[in-house]
Amino acid sequence: MKLSPPFASSACLAALMLALSVPAARAASLDAIYDVTLLGLSLGKANLSGGIDGASYKLDVNAKLTGLVGSFTGGRGSGAATGNLNGSRLSPATFAVSSANSSESRTVRMALDRNAVQALAIEPPIDAKPDRVPLKDEHQRNIMDPLSAFLMPVEVSGRGSGAAACNRTLAIFDGAARYDIKLSYSGTREIKIDGYSGPVSVCQARYVPIAGHRSLRPSTKFMAENKEISTWLAPVAGTNMMLPVRISVKTMIGTAVIEASSFKVDPGVTATATRN
Repeated sequence: MKLSPPFASSACLAALMLALSVPAARAASLDAIYDVTLLGLSLGKANLSGGIDGASYKLDVNAKLTGLVGSFTGGRGSGAATGNLNGSRLSPATFAVSSANSSESRTVRMALDRNAVQALAIEPPIDAKPDRVPLKDEHQRNIMDPLSAFLMPVEVSGRGSGAAACNRTLAIFDGAARYDIKLSYSGTREIKIDGYSGPVSVCQARYVPIAGHRSLRPSTKFMAENKEISTWLAPVAGTNMMLPVRISVKTMIGTAVIEASSFKVDPGVTATATRN
């Protein structure tokens, strides 16, 4: 079993200085543990950690398949993303992902500025295939990386953000493919897990392939027509962000679920940012 497609990041310094002084910025550190299951059977765990500090963010993720699947595939992966926050808009700066199993490994590194790719390196390169939809320059602009897309700004911070958390389209480029994730609000639930108890916004999701994908692959057609994808979003205390605590995706062999067993946030406040 392969991990998610290769994604990435390389060093890109895009530090836009604020023209005006701003009020005390909100901040939080995050440490979450997710269980990964398929057809109700445990596949492994993923750890997501990071922080939001005023006008910047950093996320790190590590995943490893365990049990029988892990012993056969050796599947594991890690990733990191950094970027800036401008009100309700995220502007990624760097993204890097490495994945490996018993038969292959791949690393992708990507540098971004103003939501556009500035540099990209994939090792080993993606194989050329006749049915792969060509990527154009336009597919690397006005995008975000898949890990940064986990952070979803909302105008209403804290509990009960409801539909404000959903009803958006995430334009994603992972280094190999450009696609949209269209979210729509479907309700609110109450959950209780280690570190968080309260409401979550339930979003239905649709996958829309745009470029870089294999058009003749049955899995591409299946996912494009898949109406059984959803995510639950919980507030990151101390910020105006929400982040998935559950992702459910129907696959060609059964439903895969990534669900947080622990979601711990340590809110704080940064110093006032002023103009140099």
